[in-house]
Amino acid sequence: MRSFFDPTDGTVIRQPPGEGGGYWAGAPTVWYDASSSMFYLAYRLRRPRGVEPDRGGETRIARSTDGITFDDIWRAEKAQFDSPSIERCALVRARDGRWHHFVSYVDGADGRWRTDRIEAASPETLDPAAREPVFTAGDLGSEGVKDPKIVRFGDVYWMLLSTIPTPDDGSTADAMHGTADIYNTGLSISCSALASSLDLVNWQWHGEVMRPNPASNAWDRYARRIGTVWAEGAMFVGFYDGSANVDENYEERTGVVVSGDLFDFRSLTPDAPTLVSPHTTGSLRYIDVVDVDDKRWYYYEMTRADGGHELRVSMTQCG
Repeated sequence: MRSFFDPTDGTVIRQPPGEGGGYWAGAPTVWYDASSSMFYLAYRLRRPRGVEPDRGGETRIARSTDGITFDDIWRAEKAQFDSPSIERCALVRARDGRWHHFVSYVDGADGRWRTDRIEAASPETLDPAAREPVFTAGDLGSEGVKDPKIVRFGDVYWMLLSTIPTPDDGSTADAMHGTADIYNTGLSISCSALASSLDLVNWQWHGEVMRPNPASNAWDRYARRIGTVWAEGAMFVGFYDGSANVDENYEERTGVVVSGDLFDFRSLTPDAPTLVSPHTTGSLRYIDVVDVDDKRWYYYEMTRADGGHELRVSMTQCG
């Protein structure tokens, strides 16, 4: 298994909003707009529970000409979504020039993660009040759907998502969603799912494409969340966030996946993660990959020495 890049050599592009565990800057997705030669970064800021605005308190969009130095151009707070928390979001520019921002957040009505879409002529004019549902847990018969990442191959947009199935042990709604984060209860497992669209508005749900095996002793038996994919010849390669149990929720490490068709993925790292932080929990997660000319950019959230998470970027030559 190749090493891809050295995460400790990466450049810090966003610091968490405080020091110590529970303070994070991360969950990045990046869209490179070739028409303007600009990088657009969507990320979020998080504070520990009880430190207002706690949890995923805000989502931001930043813009860069060089992929390293980003200026914030838009932000929204969780209150604008009537939500206890926001997680990974994804900004995409359609072929017609319109911008679509996909936001995952906890639905304040039922405590389950959902994913909505906001459309605007420019990222600066995105209005959370104009959001429309894309996928809700209720519609899918699941207990949560979040963390969108969108890639385009040919004329088709593909959305990777994290989803969590309903446990079969009769768990009550309060047990699952009373804390507004079933992923942190240990009652179910974190899987990866896929959807597709031709216009970013109308989406077809394809269901699970990768699931952990909780009966195994694997390092990723609790969570397998695919964060990004890219084409290599006739195959698709990607990174995924893995964890062994609920104690490692929020502190996932990175494995590698491969697929021939995007509908079925297998891990190339069944024995151990391939990318970790040298600090504390070793967490390194939410990697996104962007190829521009002959360079490959890796954006990722990484645990630092004080237990907080910072947002970094590393660059290598393609190939």
